[in-house]
Amino acid sequence: MLHRGLPLLVGNVISLFARVVTAVRGVWQGVEPVPRQRIYFANHSSNGDFVLIWTVLPPALRARTRPVAAADYWLTGRLKAFIGREVFNAVLIDRNPETRRHDPIAQMIAALDEGASLILFPEGTRNMTDDTLLPFKPGLYHLAQARPETELVPTWIDNLTSVMPKGQVIPVPLLCSVTFGDPLAVVEGEDKADFLARAEAALTALAEEVAR
Repeated sequence: MLHRGLPLLVGNVISLFARVVTAVRGVWQGVEPVPRQRIYFANHSSNGDFVLIWTVLPPALRARTRPVAAADYWLTGRLKAFIGREVFNAVLIDRNPETRRHDPIAQMIAALDEGASLILFPEGTRNMTDDTLLPFKPGLYHLAQARPETELVPTWIDNLTSVMPKGQVIPVPLLCSVTFGDPLAVVEGEDKADFLARAEAALTALAEEVAR
């Protein structure tokens, strides 16, 4: 691994750029920014989503929080691979079952067991709609069952779709916010469908509060 000085410098530059373009602010509505192990599960509309969440975290939390990201995006080129691996220390998931060599759930559990918090997008892919979440993939459920002591924090990213429209390279300066809601409790014996419906409802409700 590279000396941490360069990744830290690049991370600070990326964070500064994100703040300049979006003036992003973190709204700690349901939790406090304290060093507690968490899975921040959020809506997904842009490849810049986890950058905004990462940016609003205090430095001490940022250092121990790893985004879960697509290997097929972040490993296509040396610069992106450096940023994904070294700057963000992302848990890189191969989304293609035919080429996958590691179980994604096992990768995420290993990161949790090493003490990291995670940024997770349970929709699984970018959502181009503004008003409806895509059905959640089961990963969040499996993580909650495997490590129920980890806080599950719904996290709503507001306005980033307009800042980075799909296919655009140059961002449009607009105000963004990242709102952290009340943690989702794990209910013993709850089945997968009910848990995922409850998680979707928690994130939807948070979005509606932000929109008011």
